[in-house]
Amino acid sequence: MRIVVISHVTLDGVMQGPGRADEDTRGGFTLGGWAAERAGDEAVGRAWGRRLAASSGYLLGRRTYQEVLGHWNTQDSPFRDALNNAPKYVASNTLAGPLPWPNSTLLSGDVPAAVAELRKTPGDDLHIMGSGALIQSLSPLGLIDEYLLCVHPLVLGAGRRLFADGFGPMAFGLTDATPTDSGIVIATYRPLGA
Repeated sequence: MRIVVISHVTLDGVMQGPGRADEDTRGGFTLGGWAAERAGDEAVGRAWGRRLAASSGYLLGRRTYQEVLGHWNTQDSPFRDALNNAPKYVASNTLAGPLPWPNSTLLSGDVPAAVAELRKTPGDDLHIMGSGALIQSLSPLGLIDEYLLCVHPLVLGAGRRLFADGFGPMAFGLTDATPTDSGIVIATYRPLGA
């Protein structure tokens, strides 16, 4: 199966706290909720929906797992049911099993090795949402096969970025790009040589 990142990012690469002001305030980040203004973009919803419908599950870092569990399980939404039913692989060396969310498997110890093993299993894509630290640990090792980025026409100037300072060099090929009426560009990239 392939490992695919699905993420909202700004023009300056910030991925921290797109959904709500209180979503992720680490480092004094006060600009959370920056994607909410364009949350109703139907093209983005369709793109995410198509991808998530063809998913073998989710690969999440600890913080994202806890955030998604805490938020989406309180919502009356089809997304909640889809998340509850889907396999979830949680990368963490601080959580202890068993995990509270149904269909959750803890990946601890050598997480990149565990992800490399997951990639060998048959199935559809395994999606990473949020989980910036996990993405940054897997990307340099060639363990991410594709990035579906919803690039918002916005520069924040602060916040955790998809690729932190010191990452790279790494080249990507653009495989698809769709501009939306709200100004978001839905761009799909694959690492060259992957």
